[in-house]
Amino acid sequence: MTTQVETERLPEVYEGQFGSFTIDQRDRQDVILYRAGLMVAALSFAIATLCVFLSAELAPQVATACYALMWLALGLSFFKIHIYLRSLHRALQIFWAIGGIASVAIALIYPTPLALTAYQQPLTILGMGFTFAALTGIFFKEAFCFNRLETKFLVVIVPGLLLGHMAGLFSVATERSLLIAWALLFAVFALRKVIQPVPPDIGDKSVFDYLEKEREKERQQAA
Repeated sequence: MTTQVETERLPEVYEGQFGSFTIDQRDRQDVILYRAGLMVAALSFAIATLCVFLSAELAPQVATACYALMWLALGLSFFKIHIYLRSLHRALQIFWAIGGIASVAIALIYPTPLALTAYQQPLTILGMGFTFAALTGIFFKEAFCFNRLETKFLVVIVPGLLLGHMAGLFSVATERSLLIAWALLFAVFALRKVIQPVPPDIGDKSVFDYLEKEREKERQQAA
């Protein structure tokens, strides 16, 4: 058993677009944490969605707590995700941070639970929406890189539902249907990530190295 564990932890060599590269245990841990964040976020969102259909007095508070947990879990994913374009990676992290800051500000301004405030005051989504814009970025990345059907739907459903609610375009029944679809597809996506092989989520590290060298050349030329 010890020999098997040691073998699994040995770096693996792959051929990339710009040369060979290795995938080590740290790379694998990053992917595991990225996927764990997505799983917690999906579960939190599913529970929050369930609260929409409950008449319990504490449902808005539970939904708000689930949103907070989802935001934290997504933060883990945004810091562990592998994206070739550093500017895009930073943009998603910034959107996530803005969404969190805006959510705290809205929670302090309005006396109602945050989840209820977002429903009753649609314009507050302009601030909280940055969190979901960042999440949509993950869905877009996964749809582009892995051709995932569920994320192709989510790329449309997430902004469509939020913008539609802000503009008052949808009936309550339509919004609930879209919310259910969002929760189910998000859960399917998170579950499929669990069984996906690790290397594809790491990507071609030779591309990362090449882009880093190009950035270093630009810095040297600018100096």
